[in-house]
Amino acid sequence: MSLTIECLDRSRFKGEKDTLVLFTWEGEKFNSEGWLDSKKEKALDDVTKREQFKGKTAELLTYYPERDEPVTRLILAGLGKRKEAKLEALRDASAKAYKASSKQSDTLWIDLPRWPEKISLAALAQAVTQGALLGRYRYNKHKSDEESKKDGAVKRVVLVVERPDEAAAVKNGIEKGRVLAETVNFIRDLVNEPPSRKRPTEMARTARGLARGRLKVRVYGKNEIEKMGMGALLGVNAGSVNDPAFVHLVYRPKGTPKKKIGLVGKGITFDSGGLNIKTGNHMLTMKVDMAGAATVMAVLRACEALEVPHEVHGFTPFTENMPGENAYKPGDVVRALNGKTIEILNTDAEGRVVLADALSFASKQNLDAIIDIATLTGAVVVALGDHVTGLLANNEKLAQDLIAASKSAGEKVWQLPLVEEYKERIKGKVGDLANISTRGGTEPGTIIGGLFLQEFVDSKPWAHFDIAGTAWTDGETPTCPPGGTGAIARTLIEYLLGLN
Repeated sequence: MSLTIECLDRSRFKGEKDTLVLFTWEGEKFNSEGWLDSKKEKALDDVTKREQFKGKTAELLTYYPERDEPVTRLILAGLGKRKEAKLEALRDASAKAYKASSKQSDTLWIDLPRWPEKISLAALAQAVTQGALLGRYRYNKHKSDEESKKDGAVKRVVLVVERPDEAAAVKNGIEKGRVLAETVNFIRDLVNEPPSRKRPTEMARTARGLARGRLKVRVYGKNEIEKMGMGALLGVNAGSVNDPAFVHLVYRPKGTPKKKIGLVGKGITFDSGGLNIKTGNHMLTMKVDMAGAATVMAVLRACEALEVPHEVHGFTPFTENMPGENAYKPGDVVRALNGKTIEILNTDAEGRVVLADALSFASKQNLDAIIDIATLTGAVVVALGDHVTGLLANNEKLAQDLIAASKSAGEKVWQLPLVEEYKERIKGKVGDLANISTRGGTEPGTIIGGLFLQEFVDSKPWAHFDIAGTAWTDGETPTCPPGGTGAIARTLIEYLLGLN
């Protein structure tokens, strides 16, 4: 069931069986902004003290006013301290308020808060919309229990403004928030899908199904991949009974595009590790290894709705990494599309190998910048954990633009250096390059991975997001249940919308 999100002014509120959400700041006396009279407001303030409600970020308090009040059910949602105000707090609080109402009310009214900074109504509406749509996400496609498939009672969310003339800005924010949330949830669906249901050709079919309007899609099968000379992708695929696929998506805007940007996503639909096979616990979540490709597909899918003014290309190499009888082996050498040879020292460092072909292909497309997204290294999880995405780039302006976009999106990104002195460590003894460090032992794995990828971009402005730690979560946040997260998609969209 889809969720309707709209904007109305306060005079339209009737209150019958509906829930009203009011936001409040930590450590401040509650102000209902006229929703309750002073007597009822005082009574509610007493309740907050009795219940020790502080207004911390995403902290909730449910209150049932007297019968003569127009509000029958009220949720107070904390935003944290006013001086530390962040839109992420509004998004999280909205998500929790939505979930708290999901079994109680048909309609949820949310009063847009008075923000301490000059934040537009559109930005506030966007955050609230994302909170509701991300917070309601569940992956229950394969559940047989009908109860677990039921959506909550809430069918309609109304964002409340003071005056009718404020509605247009809020509606714009709702629309952008919806597209962003649907983009993230599209990625989550693909990542959460069982690996036997998203083999390379099935992922290619999904990509082909996105073609409409200004988005065109071309799929290359195994024979075409062989003819093009993508020996790296074919090498990784050799151990699988399922053929590889390579997908090129192109979005072209109305009029002359301002820039041409390429997005490249790692598409390992299941990673067993190959002959350097993973242990059970490490293999358990390896259906996530195509999250980079899913992100590219989702962002391209969103471009037309958001009127992105640039030409955007997406490149997604799809294969499994399996230990079949023809599997590539440690010591093998494969030749990438750009002619460089790669000496395989570990078959479980396969993501960078398939990206070598995809980046080489992208480099031939006359692009202004190339950005790849990949669940590439365990080292980035050690360095940054599961809340921060690693970023490496050969162009500082591109890196800073992406970091600025991540802040707008509310996603945490940390730039790591491309240390030139480490390049010696990926020189192959038999091939041009080794797919892991030749030194062994404890190594700066994320930087080594970035230096390897840099060999395939022909000095074009390039950046690499390592989402190995952030593409999947075993925990739960207000806006994300356990499973795929959709990390970095919102950052990429903010980058494309903000690029001059």
